[in-house]
Amino acid sequence: MPTRLELSIAWRYLRGRRGSILLSFISIIAIVGVVVGVGALIVVMGIMTGLQRDLTEKLWLGVPDIRVLSTTQDMRIDDWQSVLRTAQAQPGVVAIGPFVSTECLASAGHSFIAGGVVVGLPPQTRDVPEVTDIRTRATTGDFRFVSSDGGPRAIVLGKFFASALNVSVGDSVTLSCLGKGEINAVTGQPSSITMRFEVTGVFETGLYQFDSAYMYTSLALGQELAGLGNAVTGIEVRTLDRSNAKSVADQLAAKLGGRYRAVDWQAQNVSLFQALNLQKLGMGLILLLIVLVAAINIVSNLTMVVADKRREIGILKAMGLKSSAVRRVFLTQGLVIGVFGTIAGLVVGFAVSLALGKYHFIKLNPEIYSIDHLPVATQLGDVVMTIVASVMIAGLATLYPAIQAARLYPIEAIRHE
Repeated sequence: MPTRLELSIAWRYLRGRRGSILLSFISIIAIVGVVVGVGALIVVMGIMTGLQRDLTEKLWLGVPDIRVLSTTQDMRIDDWQSVLRTAQAQPGVVAIGPFVSTECLASAGHSFIAGGVVVGLPPQTRDVPEVTDIRTRATTGDFRFVSSDGGPRAIVLGKFFASALNVSVGDSVTLSCLGKGEINAVTGQPSSITMRFEVTGVFETGLYQFDSAYMYTSLALGQELAGLGNAVTGIEVRTLDRSNAKSVADQLAAKLGGRYRAVDWQAQNVSLFQALNLQKLGMGLILLLIVLVAAINIVSNLTMVVADKRREIGILKAMGLKSSAVRRVFLTQGLVIGVFGTIAGLVVGFAVSLALGKYHFIKLNPEIYSIDHLPVATQLGDVVMTIVASVMIAGLATLYPAIQAARLYPIEAIRHE
């Protein structure tokens, strides 16, 4: 720890004197460099975290915490009732239900044809558990899957999918699916299952992945379109706490055995989250270069101080000040620049982040980005990492000039002009 004398000398060198105003100005520039670097890191890391959190919350609308799937090649579960009972008994599971998923072509009676994913779910009733929040996102209609004539051939489309087909509630769409993918013996082509549906609802999650490609119908009709008979594609599971979904999934997979696998919500979208984390890391490293530039300013500042104070350092050492004390003087000076710059940078970064989050200065096109402004969410871990990196870089930047000052010989330093 530096002594009171060493702190006093360091503070005097930071302020400069009348004949050396430039040194004081350079100290300010060095602090400003740290402020800019730390502030930019706080803001950008907050934006990246906000975007990732916003995307995660929208994924949760349609993606269950856990999906239980078959490990067989045909990707079907025939004895799904027994799997359902086993999963219901698993601690941490609060809601569960079967689902069917298949890909189909959709047409509204004109030349345009769109491909999408058809998901079969139990119709919305009071007795059906809400495994995901997709049923709450209906902007028009509902998920009861009941057509206007009371029949079951009803379908709910994503907002952008309905817009692409130019349909709304009450219109009809025709789905063509491959079913089991069996080959017709006469034509030699895959046999398709064609079925006409009435659009009874339109949903919007805010996530383009769902709103532009997903269609929901009843479980029974989903089974028919997929050619599964009484089988299902898998089981959707909702847990008490999403943060423990992976643990629950591992326990459930072990209980079900090798015929089934349980995939948590992060594993279902692993490539997406890896890309987001990589992007956040890349942006952080790039902005860290700003702090490194500020560190170069610190090195140049202290080097100039050593050159300017060469004679004074020689006198202090001749009077008995040890080399280690001289070294601590310059280390303290550099750390003061780093700490003050980091604190000011945190204040600036938090202020900008709060302003962006409250006043939405940066507008986005919601039709493209699914959000109308940049979300900002500052995490404690990011702040701590920024503080540690900034102070550490500032401390390392002081080593060279501090060692150079400590190596000065008193006689040579006093003779220096």
